[in-house]
Amino acid sequence: MTKNILNNLTVSAKGFAMGAANVIPGVSGGTIALLTGIFNELIEALNSLMTPKTWKLLFQRKFKEFWEAIHGTFLLYLAIGVIVSIFSLAKVMEYVLHNHPVQTWAFFLGLILVSAAFLLHDIKDWKAPDFGWLALGVALGAVICLLSPSQTTDSLWFVAVCGAIAICTMILPGISGSFILVLLGKYDYIMGAISNLDIPVLVVFAIGCAAGICAFSKFLHWLIGKFEKQTLLVLIGFTLGSLVKVWPWADMQACEAANVLTGDPAGTLHIGAAVVWALAGAAFVLVIELLGRKKR
Repeated sequence: MTKNILNNLTVSAKGFAMGAANVIPGVSGGTIALLTGIFNELIEALNSLMTPKTWKLLFQRKFKEFWEAIHGTFLLYLAIGVIVSIFSLAKVMEYVLHNHPVQTWAFFLGLILVSAAFLLHDIKDWKAPDFGWLALGVALGAVICLLSPSQTTDSLWFVAVCGAIAICTMILPGISGSFILVLLGKYDYIMGAISNLDIPVLVVFAIGCAAGICAFSKFLHWLIGKFEKQTLLVLIGFTLGSLVKVWPWADMQACEAANVLTGDPAGTLHIGAAVVWALAGAAFVLVIELLGRKKR
């Protein structure tokens, strides 16, 4: 096996890990990219794709120069890994959400809480205004979750909007794009579309993702560059305030439907199992963070 083939397979493996992270609310694909050492090249490649000078090479038929400028081989093998991961895990997520919702959301709750705790720990030199930014994020997250309907429209225009918003957070370390889909009420819908190969929904979602990258990624990186601390505090607060959406017993109808599917007595709350799975989610993030800190 040549060195190039081995490198390409390694990139695909890292893409698989990123795809798995983006399927699980609370774990960021950007965090996995940072952990595996490909974050900088990913950002550089995305920035190249949004630079007019790069596309000028393509129009001048300088295909080799264009491919190298956008890190084409890297993006190709990374995309293969991400796509394989997402499509292979979607059915699993669809199954556990319908048959074991309490345990699944408890796992997500543990993931998100510990992720937020690590992010807050990493912020240094706290000042009085910082607590205000954090509180603003918590308030925004709670208000949006409490005021937004539990069910949102399945119209294709809204699917595109969800893709545009989620993709921007998927590339930021610490911010979970799949959790944004949970807030928008479209997580299980998109997982179902992937699992069932609902081509119209997937195409529109992909178009939304592409539009989101083009429209917002440079702005997001500018925002992080100029107001990193304030932006992160608002985002972390937003995540914490949004936990009301992830509470394992937030949807009792889904819990009862799962009890019927699994043969459990009506009214079973699975409290013990929820505690175990929440601790498992917390341990999962703990391992990822400790490995990442050791690498850094």
